[in-house]
Amino acid sequence: MYSPGLHILAQFTAPASTLTDAGSCKRHFDQLVDTLGLTNVGEVYHSFPNGGFTVTICLTESHIAMHTWPEYGLATFDVFLSNYRRDNQARVRQIYTETLSFFQGIEQTKTELLR
Repeated sequence: MYSPGLHILAQFTAPASTLTDAGSCKRHFDQLVDTLGLTNVGEVYHSFPNGGFTVTICLTESHIAMHTWPEYGLATFDVFLSNYRRDNQARVRQIYTETLSFFQGIEQTKTELLR
C-alpha cells in the first residue's frame, strides 16, 4: 500500500546566536537539499527586527519550514518529503537530525506523522 511520506514537526531550544543567522541557515539547507538529491522550486527567508527569522523551502518532494524566536532561545521546525518517486523517510530524519545539530539544538518536542 502506498504511503505518502514522513512528516516531522518539532520544537527545540538553541543558543540565540544560532537562531539569528539566516545566512548560515540558508547555506545549511542549500547543502542538505543538494546532498540529498532534492529539488528546490522556491524559497522565502524573512528576517525580523529582533534578529529572528522564518524560512519556507518548497521542494518538488514537498517542504522544509522553520521559525525562530532568539529572545526565547526557541525554534519550530517542519519537514515533509513525499514518497512518490522513492522512500524518503531516512532523508526526512537526516534533515531533522542535521538541522538540530547545526543549530546546537535540544529537542523539546518531536512528532513523526506517517502520511
